[in-house]
Amino acid sequence: MTGTGASGTKSAMEWLASVAPDPDACRWEWERNPHGVALLPAGLRWDVLILPGELGGATLDVLNRLVDRPGPVLADFGEARIGFFVPPGTVSRWLGTGVRGAGAGTWIVVPYPGRVTGGVRWLVAPDGTGTLNDASLLELAMHEAAGLLAGGSGGSGGV
Repeated sequence: MTGTGASGTKSAMEWLASVAPDPDACRWEWERNPHGVALLPAGLRWDVLILPGELGGATLDVLNRLVDRPGPVLADFGEARIGFFVPPGTVSRWLGTGVRGAGAGTWIVVPYPGRVTGGVRWLVAPDGTGTLNDASLLELAMHEAAGLLAGGSGGSGGV
């Protein structure tokens, strides 16, 4: 997991909890629930594009080569699915086979930043500033990752 440090974890927690109907209850749940997760609404400060694990992992590898630090990225238990936090409204405009989305009107399970749980976990924790993954860059990274997985050249190391 890409960490954020103690002050970054607090900022990330505040940023994430700000979308909760009751941010204080969200923070309380994170701190006292043994699973360390909260249910938060998507579509307010972020949407989440959810990729199958193999493609999601390869896409994150490509993103890591392209940017200093990707925006927040979640993985479910066993990394069967990888979720990339993108700007709100992205899901309503996204066309892609095999890619699911959580946008306005949906909720996602979000782990406490900085804590490793047995289920959903951060591959890239939020930094607390609101940095998200750029949807266009994510799409290009997905194409390169798909090419690499299919055994093609996938480009020359860049997108």
